Amino acid sequence: MGKNLEPKCKQCRRIGEKLMLKGERCNTQKCGMVKRNFPPGIHGSKGRKKRTDFGLQLAEKQKAKKQYNLMEKQFRLTFEKARGESGNIGENFFRLLELRLDNAVYRAGLADSRVQARQLVSHCHFLVNDKAVNIPSYVVKVGDVIKVKERSKNFKIFKEISNKQKKQETPSWLNLNTGEMSAKVLHRPTAKDINSNIDASMIVEFYSR
Repeated sequence: MGKNLEPKCKQCRRIGEKLMLKGERCNTQKCGMVKRNFPPGIHGSKGRKKRTDFGLQLAEKQKAKKQYNLMEKQFRLTFEKARGESGNIGENFFRLLELRLDNAVYRAGLADSRVQARQLVSHCHFLVNDKAVNIPSYVVKVGDVIKVKERSKNFKIFKEISNKQKKQETPSWLNLNTGEMSAKVLHRPTAKDINSNIDASMIVEFYSR
């Protein structure tokens, strides 16, 4: 499984905004974007240069890729799959990203970040319809129930997450059961459920060159 080993705070600083790659830590004063709100490198503090249209498209693609914690090959294959479906390509693309199991786990509040969600899914801490699934890219469907394994509920990490769930807003396409530490997929994500800080049209333009 490919991994992006670049320091997470550097990734946010390079993009120029918080990508919530460290979960709750990103909302504290320890966040790299709070302490050093400029690009990494010896010339970072001098400000950002004006970007070309290609540069803006590339930056938007990189932002989405890092935010969903994917490598380029996975990201591109997901886009090609979305292009093969009918309807708006951008909406199809982000719907597929949202329906990934690791993302659904994060969005339900069962993990502190997408990075953590990917790791927990890979270590087989979750069941989908009472069957163990350890593939982060597994696409959940309407009616699927995602829940933490019974033996995993006593782990410290899940006890801490249980307390944080009350503060997090669950998207409309998921129904969270805090007591059971489970979430049911009610419907496919709509345009309103997609992160508003990403311009899908720029990513479509980038891959349509």
